[in-house]
Amino acid sequence: MAMNMSEKILARHANVASVEAGQLVVCTLDLVMANDITGPPALKEFEKIGKPVFNAEKVALIPDHFQPAKDIKSADLAKSLREFSRKHKIKHYYDAGRVGIEHVILPEFGIVAPGMLTIGADSHTCTYGALNGFSTGVGTTDLAVGLATGQAWFKVPEVINVKLTGTKPKNICGKDVILTLIGKIGVDGALYKSLEFSGEGVKELSMTDRFTISNMAIEAGAKAGIFPFDDKTKAYVEGRVTQPYEPVSADDDANYFSTVEINLSELKPVVALPHLPENVKNVEDLDEIKINQVVIGSCTNGRLEDLEIAAEILRGKKIHEDVRCIVIPGSQYIYKEAMHRGWIDIFIDAGCVVSTPTCGPCLGGYMGILSAGERCVSTTNRNFIGRMGHITSEIYLAGPYVAASSAISGVISC
Repeated sequence: MAMNMSEKILARHANVASVEAGQLVVCTLDLVMANDITGPPALKEFEKIGKPVFNAEKVALIPDHFQPAKDIKSADLAKSLREFSRKHKIKHYYDAGRVGIEHVILPEFGIVAPGMLTIGADSHTCTYGALNGFSTGVGTTDLAVGLATGQAWFKVPEVINVKLTGTKPKNICGKDVILTLIGKIGVDGALYKSLEFSGEGVKELSMTDRFTISNMAIEAGAKAGIFPFDDKTKAYVEGRVTQPYEPVSADDDANYFSTVEINLSELKPVVALPHLPENVKNVEDLDEIKINQVVIGSCTNGRLEDLEIAAEILRGKKIHEDVRCIVIPGSQYIYKEAMHRGWIDIFIDAGCVVSTPTCGPCLGGYMGILSAGERCVSTTNRNFIGRMGHITSEIYLAGPYVAASSAISGVISC
């Protein structure tokens, strides 16, 4: 039976020859992940089950949302993960100074790999699809059961084939690709479906582009966003992933719910206006929109390539006097590498604030909360009402090209 990538991964982990859309399966998990917001309630549910952790080497607990702790409550959340990790000898627990944003460091540390099946108590767990795995977000109870049993149930999703063609222009990045896609199909266009990317255009995308695109699959309602395994994937995991892995590829006659085509050659820098990621417009078509803040970072765009783009634009420039610009490297490695390459000097000389790795303002946590009526251009993944602060504030989602350019001009620009 012909299968797509999602079906092959789920069939393998359900230990059956094949699966099809709509089928319910129970699968063995390769990794179970939680953070300092979602972890503590899941751990309480886990304790009620009364079983040990299924495999201490296949659990990752990452306190990244409010770390370093911003207040007593956030310190208590991290403490609960710390104590649980020590009690159960969790291998992949990374505390302040060694931590980074979960969806940046798990690939960076080689903890996720091609062909893997991962669940995480965070909606952007779908990021790891960039590495040819099936990864998806789950709720508290499912995570607790996963911790105890190493299993989870899945309804095999229908799959949308996103066919990429053309050549990517220099000023276009993965954020423009995924926002364009969400603008086409809407925030519910892939509801309980998987997005699988194919076509000659895939080779145009760097791994950073792919992580960004897979990360925001959830913003179209998707359960996963999966890329094929190719030379770029192989080059990324070599030297990182130490365990055996088995990539998957879609059969030529695999079944798809629908196909959406995107010609990369035709793309222009875009921005998602408030208050949904589907409200996508070309930057060149916008009237002058003055801004108060820019955020460059997050699990969506806090990687080395993102910072390089921002640094090249900000080199020798100054942030607009009416704008605050916050740069958040996604991991300690990225922070250190950016420092060695001189980018941190560029950011500081331009007038930016450079933060330690944290989710921070993305979810309205800290390090850049918006006041009433303020506008922010952000490389994060959501622009819902009140997401980054006051309910009358506004978030404009964009890639690092647009974000850095806007920080200089004081208006949304590219």
